[in-house]
Amino acid sequence: MIGFGLKGWGAKKLYQYATVTGEPMETEAKQINAYLVDADTIFIDKRRKPLSNVPEMTKGSSPTDDGNLLLTKEERDRILNNEPGLAEIIRPFTGAKEYLNNQPRYCIWLKDVSPAKYNHSKEIMGRLAKIKEYRSKSDRVATKKYAQFPSLFVEIRQPDTNYIIIPRHSSGNRPFIPIGFLDKNIIAGDATSFIPNTTLYEFGIITSTMHMAWMRHVGGYLGTSYRYSNTIVYNNFPFPDPTVKQKDAIIKRAQGVLDTRKKFPELSLAELYEATSMLPELVKAHQELDKAVEAAYGKSFASDADRVAHLFNLYQKMTEGLFAEKPRRKRRISS
Repeated sequence: MIGFGLKGWGAKKLYQYATVTGEPMETEAKQINAYLVDADTIFIDKRRKPLSNVPEMTKGSSPTDDGNLLLTKEERDRILNNEPGLAEIIRPFTGAKEYLNNQPRYCIWLKDVSPAKYNHSKEIMGRLAKIKEYRSKSDRVATKKYAQFPSLFVEIRQPDTNYIIIPRHSSGNRPFIPIGFLDKNIIAGDATSFIPNTTLYEFGIITSTMHMAWMRHVGGYLGTSYRYSNTIVYNNFPFPDPTVKQKDAIIKRAQGVLDTRKKFPELSLAELYEATSMLPELVKAHQELDKAVEAAYGKSFASDADRVAHLFNLYQKMTEGLFAEKPRRKRRISS
């Protein structure tokens, strides 16, 4: 709801609700911007590289194969029962749904694999023939070109190191997007994003309430689900500038979150982070992490509105001069 007037209102107020049916928390604001934050009018645009000095986040790999490179557990077991020698070309695969719900899935991964490893298999060669036909009939030029390479995913971005994985869509009922580490041998699908060459420090920051508050304000939504974007959310996020002691504290508390999750292997991440049944031990681990992260920002915060207002101010300072109009180059006219 947007109102227009010839003059501004004297008193401005923000209302926050802990729950849809709960009572609002009222705070006075100097200026309410388009993100409903007490901060200057700023618009967050897509950014190709992170604003802070952190590793880049990338979208996962896309097969575009009509399902022939992806396998259920039953399909994988059937193939390996018939042809055990194909085990080295079948890799674990995860999208957002599989990652959050601990659902096993696999893919045929033939990057840098000699055809001698699989060209004797009727199963594999039959699937590749179907992929070639499917891609050749596509209306997309790029997909049609990949009909020449039926053994490969159309978009390959798999890192050669272990990585942090982020589901690009996640339930808006959760207080945190369940973010974690995965082994480099698990293929990340394009329903996820990942950060290679990273540490517990980056994990601690982006799984904190500070980052979640930023995500809720500047990120997108698909219905009631969070839509996490590397170009909008991650690349624009103002990371803190911690001391060595503060960074060590974040790393220690981040490991504490992971250790707490491991105590409950029978629960999926979707179950662990269900808002109404989140385990007290996990809640406490996140609270300890939040304290360490907020200490790196130099203060503690009473609400998400305070957190995001602080982050917007940091963003504004970090981007000063970046959006100034560049002088136009004079055109050289030849005679």
